[in-house]
Amino acid sequence: MMKGDVNDPKGLIFEAFRIEGITKSECRTIFLDWALSLPMEADTSSTLRELIAQYDQNGPKHPMNEVMQEGLVGMDAPRRRGGWRSRARPA
Repeated sequence: MMKGDVNDPKGLIFEAFRIEGITKSECRTIFLDWALSLPMEADTSSTLRELIAQYDQNGPKHPMNEVMQEGLVGMDAPRRRGGWRSRARPA
C-alpha cells in the first residue's frame, strides 16, 4: 500500500493505521475526511471494500477497520431523504 493511492487520495487511511493508540472516535473523524476527499464520480462503496481488503490483514483489530466496516453497512442501508417539506402535515 502506497500513501496517496487511488483509494486513499490524501493517504488518510494509511496514516490512521500508523498512529499508535488511535481511538475509534479519531478514526471516525479521519474516515469522514477520507469520504469527503473522494472525487464525486467515485463509487464510494466499492472503494471502501477495496480499502477494507487492503487493511484487514494488517490490523484486523484496529479501530479504523471497525469504522470502515460500519461505514460500509451505513452505505448499504438505504435512507429516506427529505426535509421538513416531506413530513405529513396535520389535517
